[in-house]
Amino acid sequence: MKIVIMEPLGITEDTLKTLTMLLKADGHEIVAYPDRARTDDELVSRIADAEVLILANQPLREPVISRCDRLKLVDIAFTGVDHVDIAPLKARGVTICNAAGYATNAVAELVFGLIIDLYRDITPYDAATRNAGARSGVGREIAGKTFGIIGTGAIGLHTASIAKACGCRVLAYSRTERKAGIQAGIDYVDLDTLLRTSDIVSLHVPLTDETAGLIGRRELALMKKSAVLINTSRGPVVDSDALAAALETGGIAGAGIDVYEMEPPIPADHPLVGAPHTILTPHLAFATEESLYQRAVIVFDNVRKWLEGHPQNIV
Repeated sequence: MKIVIMEPLGITEDTLKTLTMLLKADGHEIVAYPDRARTDDELVSRIADAEVLILANQPLREPVISRCDRLKLVDIAFTGVDHVDIAPLKARGVTICNAAGYATNAVAELVFGLIIDLYRDITPYDAATRNAGARSGVGREIAGKTFGIIGTGAIGLHTASIAKACGCRVLAYSRTERKAGIQAGIDYVDLDTLLRTSDIVSLHVPLTDETAGLIGRRELALMKKSAVLINTSRGPVVDSDALAAALETGGIAGAGIDVYEMEPPIPADHPLVGAPHTILTPHLAFATEESLYQRAVIVFDNVRKWLEGHPQNIV
């Protein structure tokens, strides 16, 4: 079986050797590329004869898939799968797995990093201090705030537990009301109520036809002028032009954004680049030493389980 890792997984060479040792011992060929292919033709040249394909967040689209006749398993080292054309793979009987759960801690922790930065002006005060500046205002505390979570999957629920520990009231809007969330003291409400009531709104939904543009001008207009918006889910869930306008006019107090309509680097003229009271990070919420190691463990366990006839984490 030829297994191709089409982009780096963010682990050391020694870790990769350890995790692939048993697969190699069983006679499987493993090819790992140290960088991303720059064109579709280059990507096809690398993966055309792969039977198992492992990727992280590099796009895998139908024009490439159609030229890979031997594919049997696509193993996505990511939670979201909107960067992969699922339908043509399923039409050909290809098994698709993901690595859900690997970055639950990492993403939730960045959410609070962004909130604290916004609430305490850490980034601007760092710049001021380095330029002989001093405190020019007062910050805010998370304790006592109403924390709204949109999407209560694993990451949303973990974010809720941290918010609870910080002394927040937690509201949630989700397609499915989770028993674990209710037992943890989360109050499920409709989206408009959540937006009107919350001091902090944090997004934790996948990108689907239903969630694309979920937060636009109408939704932002419902939010408190003192509220902040955090997006560590998927960029297109939020209308960036509408968000920039809300920030510029004082419609909301701030935003912490880790995801965009494209993978960073984002263009210099992106509407959020010049928006005030905004912390921008380059899609790093998932990326910690611990999470990337856990992701790799899940990915290679997916391959092993599939080879044994018991596939897991099926998309």
